[in-house]
Amino acid sequence: MAVLGEKIEAIYQQVKARNPGEEEFHQAVKEVLESLGPVLVKYPDFAEQRIIERICEPERQIIFRVPWQDDKGQVQINRGFRVEFNSALGPYKGGIRFHPSVYLGIIKFLGFEQIFKNALTGMPIGGGKGGSDFDPKGKSSNEIMRFCQSFMTELARHLGEHTDVPAGDIGVGGREIGYMFGQYKRITNRYESGVLTGKGIGWGGSLVRTEATGYGTVFFVREMLKARKNSLEGKTCVVSGSGNVAIYTIEKLNQLGAKVIACSDSNGIIVHEKGIDLALVKTLKEVERRRIADYASYHKDAKYIAGGNIWEVPCEIAFPSATQNEINGKDAKTLVKNGCIAVGEGANMPTTPEGVKVFLDAKIAYGPGKAANAGGVATSALEMQQNASRDSWSFEFTEKKLDEIMTGIHATAWETAEEFGASGNYVLGANIGGFIKVARAMVAHGLI
Repeated sequence: MAVLGEKIEAIYQQVKARNPGEEEFHQAVKEVLESLGPVLVKYPDFAEQRIIERICEPERQIIFRVPWQDDKGQVQINRGFRVEFNSALGPYKGGIRFHPSVYLGIIKFLGFEQIFKNALTGMPIGGGKGGSDFDPKGKSSNEIMRFCQSFMTELARHLGEHTDVPAGDIGVGGREIGYMFGQYKRITNRYESGVLTGKGIGWGGSLVRTEATGYGTVFFVREMLKARKNSLEGKTCVVSGSGNVAIYTIEKLNQLGAKVIACSDSNGIIVHEKGIDLALVKTLKEVERRRIADYASYHKDAKYIAGGNIWEVPCEIAFPSATQNEINGKDAKTLVKNGCIAVGEGANMPTTPEGVKVFLDAKIAYGPGKAANAGGVATSALEMQQNASRDSWSFEFTEKKLDEIMTGIHATAWETAEEFGASGNYVLGANIGGFIKVARAMVAHGLI
């Protein structure tokens, strides 16, 4: 095993050398590789065929210029990305993110995570991710439309329902998907519904897609608690963020009898011991696009803490649903000390390696993002099914399918952890469970 550990470490060092400066990608790769030693012992052909080395190298990386004109007539330049990481299980599938922090390392980390997340769903989809350093905040709808059209003008040549199927992510919602789909249709002269997911309900979109990531995360946590003979009923929760994932995490928690007492945005946190007023949060964030600080003006018994740390609010269950690395080692220790029994990651890689170690050492129910937040991409795949069959499913039917998928992901992660001698370790279970599915397909396809 010592030799095996050295081999995996050598692979990791090679990844770092080939991808300098991409810290988020390095972190994602290391987190997966640390789980794979037992797999190579059980399946030595994976090592012989260098599956790990191949899976860490994207099949295709696309970087392009995005010129667009603002409302003052001035030309602006942004950079666009699409990393088509792995197509062993199906066409590349993963969102598009518009945010100033986006650079190649962020897109590669997200795309790498997407490989295993998508594999865990059991759906026939590969892993990819895209985006731009464009910031939609403060832009007019016309500026966003012009940017999306320019972005899609380049990206369109790389897409297709059997090739690469993007969706939304941070900064990309139904409006942006609509603008990109319209431009794709204009360029290709094809009404190819299955080329983008997260579409409007009236033109090929799927019910539950908006709610899917948040709902799915709650379903996964429900299953983790059930495995420990516990439930969500009556549990006190905190949910970071106040965007799409956070809002629908709160909604499903309320429906299942839990109470959410805090949420946040990039400026601060709101703590409301009586329970967060979800209707108000939806109005502030989805309709009026205001800051969460304004919540306190409607509820005098709520407390707004500018620049506050939501992980210092005592809770039984935490749902990091904002961005990567938002929980560090100190935050994780605070959560555990304050009585947290479960964590469900609605965001991608929101916990640092130090924080993950704290959760695993404390033996709380910790659901890593690649398993817990797979509901969004799972429902995107359901949208692809409906598009392929020219069908439209009810909300109840689609939510039931989502619930079944998340229950299945939990079962895969749980059973895989048991098989490899790490009972209750969902990090190892999710990493190995997703890796084996992809690795088997890569072996079957030969050296490509």
